[in-house]
Amino acid sequence: MSDSSLAMNKGGAWRSMALWKKIFIGMLAGVAVGAFLGPDAEILKPIGTLFINAIKMLIVPLVFCSLVVGVTSMKDSAKMGRIGIKSIVIYLLSTAVAISIGLGLGTVFMPGEGLNMVADTSAAAAAKEAPSLVTTIINLIPKNPIEALASGKILQIIVFALGLGIALNMIGETGKPAIKLFNSLAEGMYKLTSMVMNFAPYGIFALMAWVAGKYGADVLLPLAKVIAAVYIGCIVHVLVVYTGAIALIAKLPPVQYLKGIVSAQMMAFTSTSSSGTLPVSLRCARENLGVSKGTASFVLPLGATINMDGTALYQGVAALFVAQAFGIDLSMADYMTIIATSTLASIGTAGVPGAGLIMLSLVLSTVGLPMEGLAIIAGIDRILDMARTCVNVSGDLMVSVLIGKSENELDTDVYKSDEPQVATQS
Repeated sequence: MSDSSLAMNKGGAWRSMALWKKIFIGMLAGVAVGAFLGPDAEILKPIGTLFINAIKMLIVPLVFCSLVVGVTSMKDSAKMGRIGIKSIVIYLLSTAVAISIGLGLGTVFMPGEGLNMVADTSAAAAAKEAPSLVTTIINLIPKNPIEALASGKILQIIVFALGLGIALNMIGETGKPAIKLFNSLAEGMYKLTSMVMNFAPYGIFALMAWVAGKYGADVLLPLAKVIAAVYIGCIVHVLVVYTGAIALIAKLPPVQYLKGIVSAQMMAFTSTSSSGTLPVSLRCARENLGVSKGTASFVLPLGATINMDGTALYQGVAALFVAQAFGIDLSMADYMTIIATSTLASIGTAGVPGAGLIMLSLVLSTVGLPMEGLAIIAGIDRILDMARTCVNVSGDLMVSVLIGKSENELDTDVYKSDEPQVATQS
């Protein structure tokens, strides 16, 4: 075989390879290159930034169009309300379980015990103030929906899209042209997402090279217990809680669920953005898990905004780390306060990189822990953010399967298939 034929065969093998495998190869190659180049891997960061910018470009129009389509496809308003309530209840319950797992692992690992922390108040001061529950509720309604769309205020966009979708359904025949337009726009966004995702392996390669080059062993080793506790907790939550829910509640094989969400997990792990991963999550839900377009378009954008299981788990480990490092004993009431605060705060915290620090500042202040602890956690926040975002996205997809199954909006043939398909339900 000639060299040119061999090269063509290799190129064909790469093109026919599953996306998640390409992304995984890109991750491994990025880690290796980053470890070799060290700080010089910074030169690759712009490539990853371009990819992340392309993903961010998709978020607002995709969320808006897909939500309008999801609402208008549900002609039964009672059904839409039922799905919304189910989704929120499951999201909040799984968040409470996640924070409990984090507290348990923090107690077992004792990551802050005997650590001589040197506080850097500048990092703590740089943390944004977490929004109060009242502020979050008030800010649900956008004063100017165009400004909300331009600013990427996801909660306000969701409320406006829900309202518009309901209104279009209520006006009957008059609303059909607009509904058709939004369906067309949504399909266009799905196609654009597919085009952007073709570049994912290269963007993720660059991002992982930069992370590996910047966060070497010198930074990771002193806080290895924190990282280990968070990562173990995230793995347990996905493999026990999520797969358990799939098997016991939906009565479906959990292995297919794990296979179907790999691409979204890889994207979440490297981008550290639940909202940024939304385009890939929608694709996984429809093509791999068999969730109908209407259900996926409604449940997943909602989850990307209010479901923060991985972040909540991280709160438990981080809060105990700070308490142990500063020699502060927490009471059972403090533990319950951390669980309640983290669960409620997850509703008002955006699914963007670094949002975990905002939640952590709220948790620390609520139970009276030193805010200086933020400075220490901030040093490894990117590493922790990768794992917790992966869990957040996995949870979104788990809930979409549960809701789809309970509403007869899940194509089990697609779910059980090893080849990407599109659910027959609209």
